[in-house]
Amino acid sequence: MSTDNKNRAIAAAILPLVGGAANIDSVAHCMTRLRLGLRDRRLVQDEALAALPDVMGVVEDETYQIVLGPGKVARVTPEFEQLVAEEREAAPTGPDTDTEPPAGTADEPHARTADELATQGAEMKAAQKTRNQTPVKLFLRRIANIFVPLIPALIGCGIIAGLNGLLVNLGWLPSVTPALAAMASGFMALIAVFVGLNTAKEFGGTPILGGAVAAIIVFPGVANIEAFGQKLSPGQGGVLGALGAAILATYIEKWCRNGVSPGRAKSRAWGRVPEAVDVLVTPTLTVLLSGLVTIFGLMFVAGEVSTAIGTAADWLLDNTGAFAGLVLGGLFLPLVMLGLHQALIPIHTTLIEQQGYTVLLPILAMAGAGQVGCAIAVFKRLRHNHSVRTTIKSALPAGFLGVGEPLIYGVSLPLGRPFVTACVGGAAGGAFVGFFSMIGEKVGSTAIGPSGWALFPLLDGNKGLGTTIAIYAGGLLVGYVVGFVATYFFGFSKQMLTELNVPQERPTPATPAERPKEPAGV
Repeated sequence: MSTDNKNRAIAAAILPLVGGAANIDSVAHCMTRLRLGLRDRRLVQDEALAALPDVMGVVEDETYQIVLGPGKVARVTPEFEQLVAEEREAAPTGPDTDTEPPAGTADEPHARTADELATQGAEMKAAQKTRNQTPVKLFLRRIANIFVPLIPALIGCGIIAGLNGLLVNLGWLPSVTPALAAMASGFMALIAVFVGLNTAKEFGGTPILGGAVAAIIVFPGVANIEAFGQKLSPGQGGVLGALGAAILATYIEKWCRNGVSPGRAKSRAWGRVPEAVDVLVTPTLTVLLSGLVTIFGLMFVAGEVSTAIGTAADWLLDNTGAFAGLVLGGLFLPLVMLGLHQALIPIHTTLIEQQGYTVLLPILAMAGAGQVGCAIAVFKRLRHNHSVRTTIKSALPAGFLGVGEPLIYGVSLPLGRPFVTACVGGAAGGAFVGFFSMIGEKVGSTAIGPSGWALFPLLDGNKGLGTTIAIYAGGLLVGYVVGFVATYFFGFSKQMLTELNVPQERPTPATPAERPKEPAGV
């Protein structure tokens, strides 16, 4: 079977299990996940979907997310979109979504085909989704939606930048390296514009107006403008300034149109700006007012904040590197569970924009190493539980590459204590990398998104590529070993081993009182 046919087959297997084309509102993807907006959650057959060979796991959030893995998801998504379009054309009216869900869905009893841990993990995800519906977390999710689409370009340009640096250091291909430098730097020079476009789109404005206002920040001519007693510099404020400028532009645009989001029907014949002149006046006022505030306020303020972020990150790792690494590496998995890790995305992007790499990501990546070590220990301890061992064997390769959801939701989190010991492994790996930052050997990543072994091509630092790779690899090894040891010796009570380490296809279902408690802070 050709690659295209295989990807189409994966998409074709997924579509009926999520309710068919009539149940799909939106389709998107990030680094590892197919993200679907669903009309009726009841129509999804979770267990059958999770049992598909190419599905590493499912995560329920604001969208329904199917973990396919890096590379594969980018190939399956267009095939899935095409199948949705074809099915809608064949049946334009679609089925009535108010009908009862088919047999095998959540509202009807059916034979279980997934093991108890997978079921318990799904319950935890559903509970966590409910806890995540707070204004702060919803805002952070919107911020993530702005930056996640930029990750492929950050990765591609980051790898090209690393290749260019290697060629320059070796003195090879001097006629080619300037071209590679242009490819690597072009996107970063204009990243504010892309942030502006995505911000306006996410907050319900016209994307091109958000991009137009954000473009002011990178325009060379701002060097002739003085604000707060000093000359502005192109790029001052960076992505944070672009974010603020585009949000402001969106609210001005909505104000002009009486608070109605672009593209939606107006409740009156005209808003604050008469409909007859809307096409002339609204864009002009949007760019003019938000542009003036950006030039004479936001650029300076955002520039100061961006500088403070870089200074704080450097100070933290220079002075408390090992301790900072221990805290960041140990708490990252709980942050992910709480949805608070999304607040770090603009910080990573700001550091990459300022310094060429983010020193925080390699430390946070150690959480995945602790998770891998934990999973290997669970595999060793539960020698007779074939169901859990099969899950671990299928999920470990993805875990080494930084895709941790299958191990988290399928193994460590439902078990409870192993989730905590996985965090201990992450803390140890983070402390290792942080210690070297404290003695002046910084390890950074030129892009966000990848983790685990997948981060190696994006590594950069201040002491040469060989040293940087060695420190990062050492951190991973420490995370693996400590995560394994902590889980092997402290991850199970005698009662848990008695209940779980038995030769069965699925662990014996436990009563709610007997189920492992969620770790504190998860």
